[in-house]
Amino acid sequence: RPETRLSRRRLAVLAVFSCYSLVNAFQWIQYSILSNVFAGFYGVTFPQIDWLSMVYMVAYVPLILPATWLLDARGLRLTALLGAGLNALGAWLKCGSLAPGRYPLTLAAQAVCAVAQVFILGLPSRIASVWFGPTEVSTACAVAVLGNQLGTAIGFLLPPVLVPNTPNDIDLMAHNIGIMFYGTAIVSTLLFFLTGVVFEEKPKYPPSHSQAVLQTEPPEDYSYKQSIINLFKNIPFILLLISYGIMTGAFYSVSTLLNQMIVTHYEGEEVNAGRIGLTLVVAGMVGSIICGLWLDYTKTYKQTTLIVYILSFIGLLVFTFTLDLGYLIVVFVTGGVLGFFMTGYLPLGFEFAVEITYPESEGTSSGLLNASAQIFGIIFTLVQGKLTTDYGPRAGNIFLCAWIFVGIILTALIKSDLRRHNVNSGIMNLDVKAVPVDSPVEPESTTLKIQSAL
Repeated sequence: RPETRLSRRRLAVLAVFSCYSLVNAFQWIQYSILSNVFAGFYGVTFPQIDWLSMVYMVAYVPLILPATWLLDARGLRLTALLGAGLNALGAWLKCGSLAPGRYPLTLAAQAVCAVAQVFILGLPSRIASVWFGPTEVSTACAVAVLGNQLGTAIGFLLPPVLVPNTPNDIDLMAHNIGIMFYGTAIVSTLLFFLTGVVFEEKPKYPPSHSQAVLQTEPPEDYSYKQSIINLFKNIPFILLLISYGIMTGAFYSVSTLLNQMIVTHYEGEEVNAGRIGLTLVVAGMVGSIICGLWLDYTKTYKQTTLIVYILSFIGLLVFTFTLDLGYLIVVFVTGGVLGFFMTGYLPLGFEFAVEITYPESEGTSSGLLNASAQIFGIIFTLVQGKLTTDYGPRAGNIFLCAWIFVGIILTALIKSDLRRHNVNSGIMNLDVKAVPVDSPVEPESTTLKIQSAL
C-alpha cells in the first residue's frame, strides 16, 4: 500500500468551505422567511417572492453538468473560488436593490447567488474524500453539509429580527434591509479572500488507500463523458438519484413555504415562523452529525438511509395533522422532529452515492443528486404552493407525504455495494477493475486500478 497521511490543513479547508456555504444558504432563504415583508416592499405578489427562492433550483439544473466537468477538469481550488466569488458578487448586487420597484435587480442578484450555489453544493463529498481519512470521511461530509444547513437556520432566525414588518414606514424598512444586505456582502467578501488563502487542490499525501489508488490513474485515462454514462448505467445509483431528489425537494418546498404555512394558522407570527424554521434546521444539523458519526462507525449506509427516510415520512405526517391545533409549542416540537430526520438525510445520500459509484468522481455523483433535488424542489414548491393557497397547508403537506412514501419504496430497492469501503479494507472487488471500458478483458490479477466496468 502507498503511504497515507492526514494533513492539518484539512480542518481549515473544511471550516472555510462550511462558512461560505453558510452564507450562500442564508441568501437563499432570507427572502422566503420574510415573504410578506418583501412582497410589500417591492410591490409584488407572493409567487414572485417564491421565485427568489426557486431561482436557486432553476439555475442548478442546466449548470450542474458544466460545473461538475469544471470540478473534474480544473480541480477543487478553482471551483471553490468560483463559488465564493460569485456568492460575494451576488451579495453586493443586492445592495443596489434597496428601493421599491427594484425587484428585477434583486432577482438578478439572487440569480448570481444561485449560480454560486452550483459550485458549492457538490463539494462536501469531494472535500471529505480528498482531504479526510476513511474513519472520518462521513463525519467530514456531514460537517460540510452542516455549514449549508446552519446558513439556512440563520436565514430563518436573523432576517425577521433585522427586518421587522413596518408597512407604514418604507424608509425604515429599506434601512433595515440594507443592514442585512451590506452585512452579508462584507462577510462573503472576507470569505472569498480566505478561500484563496486556505484552499489547495489536494494534500501532499493521500488520506486513504482509495484516494491513493485514484491518484495513480493517469489523468488522460479519465473520461467525463464515460463517467456520466457509467453512473446512468448504475441501477442502485438511479434509484438513489430519484429517492434523494424526492426527500431533498420536499425539504426545499417546506422551507420555502414555511412562512406562508405558519402565518395561515397563526396570523402575525412572522418571528415565530422564523424560529420554527430555525428549530427545524438546527435539529437537522444534529441529525446530520449523528448520522455521519454513525456511518463512520458502522458503514451501514442502506439501513441507516432507509430508517431515516421512514422516520421523515412519519415526522411529516405528524407535522401536517398538528399544524392547525392552535398551539405554537406543538409546531416547534413537530418541526424539530421533522427537521432532525429530513435534513439529517442529506449527508447520508451523498456518502451512500460515493460508496455505490466508486471510483466515479464524487463531485459528479453529488452534482447529479443535487440536480435531482432541484428538479423535485421546483415541482414540489409550485404544486404545494398552489395547493396551500387554494386548499390550505394540509393539502400541500399531504401531497409531499405521498411522494416521500414512494421514496421509501425506492430506497428499499437499492442494492448496497460498498465499493469505496471494500477498497479501503483491502477487499478486491471484481466490479472495479483495471481494464478500461473499451479494452479487452485481461486475466484476473491482484492489481487494482481505477476504471469502472459497469
